[in-house]
Amino acid sequence: MDINTNFSDIKMIEKSPVDNYKNVDASKLEDEALRKVSDDFEAFFMKQLLDISLKDSKLAGESSGSEIIKSMYTDAVSRQTNGMVGISDMLYNFLSERKN
Repeated sequence: MDINTNFSDIKMIEKSPVDNYKNVDASKLEDEALRKVSDDFEAFFMKQLLDISLKDSKLAGESSGSEIIKSMYTDAVSRQTNGMVGISDMLYNFLSERKN
C-alpha cells in the first residue's frame, strides 16, 4: 500500500452503504422489476407454446440429440420475443394498475 493514500478513497470507505441508495426512486425500481417479470412470463408462455406446437416436428432431425437441439431452439426463440407478442404489455398494464 502506498504511504500517500488518497483521502477521498478513505471517505468513500467510511460512507455507509445506505447512503448510496438515498436518491433511488423505489417506484422506478418496482416498474422495472414488474416489466422484467412480465417479459419473463411472456418468454415462458412462448416457450410452452413452441414446445407443444413443435412436439412432433422433425425440425432438428431424428438423431439422439434432436430433442435437445429443438429445446435449445425454442428456448432461444422464446427469449427473443422480449415483449413483441403483446402478452407482456397486457400483463404489465394490468398489474401496474392494480399495484396502486
